[in-house]
Amino acid sequence: MLELVPSGFEETEGRGWVELAAYTDRAGEERIRAVFAEVSALSVGDGWEEQWREFHHAVRVGGLWIGPPWELASSGENVVVVDPGRAFGTGAHATTRACIELLAGLERGALFDAGCGSGVIAIAAVRLGFDPVVAADVDPVAVEVARETACQNGVSLDVRESDVLRDDLPPADIVVANIELAVVEPLLARRPARTAITSGYLAHKAPAADGWEVVERLDLDGWSAHVLIATDATC
Repeated sequence: MLELVPSGFEETEGRGWVELAAYTDRAGEERIRAVFAEVSALSVGDGWEEQWREFHHAVRVGGLWIGPPWELASSGENVVVVDPGRAFGTGAHATTRACIELLAGLERGALFDAGCGSGVIAIAAVRLGFDPVVAADVDPVAVEVARETACQNGVSLDVRESDVLRDDLPPADIVVANIELAVVEPLLARRPARTAITSGYLAHKAPAADGWEVVERLDLDGWSAHVLIATDATC
């Protein structure tokens, strides 16, 4: 869908179905019709450029308020502002919320966010008191967005463009990997830390990694997150 509509699209899930909606012109409609079997088109009125904002609202998780810049937190709340856009991670997705909720319950220390996307988890970690925090992503756009988001929040964050399966990893007490399972498992095999929080996969799945023990699990909206502890001393 992103190849057909690079400017982005909305996704709505139901029981057994997924609907994708994009704002586009006639040529874009024809491109979509050439790929998908079921397509419907509606004319939209004035102001459609801002309607996507209706899909992004603040969430409260792990003692933090995480939301877009056009919404306001209550006085005294611990705030992370994330502008939805070019990189994955607004804070509202179930896997992100689950990672932050689990993170809030861990002892503070050095943290590595592997596959940081927009940087929301890394910035949340700073807000929760983890230090130092390093964030990395293989996508240069994500790295740029994470740096911008950290600056917007007044957070000092070490963000690196890095392949977490091949490049050197920073020393850390905790690694957070909210990425696909195909990346989580080989990352864990590298022993990036003694404690890991992993997510990015559906609730019926879990990482299979030798030398790690699952000590906590959190399911949200059909997705799952785990806390794992390394059972050897090689970290």
